[in-house]
Amino acid sequence: MEFKKYGDSALLINFEQVITRGINAEVLALSAAIQAAKWEGVRFVIPAYCSLTVGYDNGSIGYADLCEKIMLIEQELTVEKLSINTRKLSIPVCYEPPYSIDHDELVEVLGMPFDEIIHIHTSTVFHMYMMGFLPGFAYMGKWPEGFSVPRKSIPRANVPALSVGLAGQQTGIYPVESPGGWQIIGQTPIPVFIPHNNEPFLFMPGDEVRFYSISSNLFQQIKEGITEGCFNYEEIYG
Repeated sequence: MEFKKYGDSALLINFEQVITRGINAEVLALSAAIQAAKWEGVRFVIPAYCSLTVGYDNGSIGYADLCEKIMLIEQELTVEKLSINTRKLSIPVCYEPPYSIDHDELVEVLGMPFDEIIHIHTSTVFHMYMMGFLPGFAYMGKWPEGFSVPRKSIPRANVPALSVGLAGQQTGIYPVESPGGWQIIGQTPIPVFIPHNNEPFLFMPGDEVRFYSISSNLFQQIKEGITEGCFNYEEIYG
């Protein structure tokens, strides 16, 4: 691990700079251990692919003291303790028009039929590595080796909320309408960010996520059920 000051009240911890589940598991395990320690002055932890940001009140705890505490707690993390509670989520996606906004571009840049692209997307188990860009935007990866999706050369000014995007070896869901340059393969009716909930984010780092295809009719039924408050969210777990 490498420690760096990140402004006057944050610490950046860099792990080996590669994107793997193993490195990410170390990041998440250390993040959980720091939160469980409840040290005075530590305000937040933000895990990423292969780094961890720790925010602190430098009036309560100093940079050197915090680094020492983290090094000590890291030494106590055994291989067994690196395993975290992994949730499994199944997310419905409508890959039909008008939700598959970049249907034609994906077929062109990947050189394969759209049905095959959907098959790869729905047969891959994605690991939720980190949250970023927007509240509730989960960066999930990775695609099978050799499969990579280029970002759009000109980003859209407005990507519809809950659009499912592809970029590089990643997939993700836009929680709200926003600008964006990911290729849009479809849309889910499941909200991924509900600000007024006690747990506002659908995804958590470490989750395993699979997508499955639904018709536009079922998309509307699920969306109506969510609006009316009668959708059973337990359906997406397990």
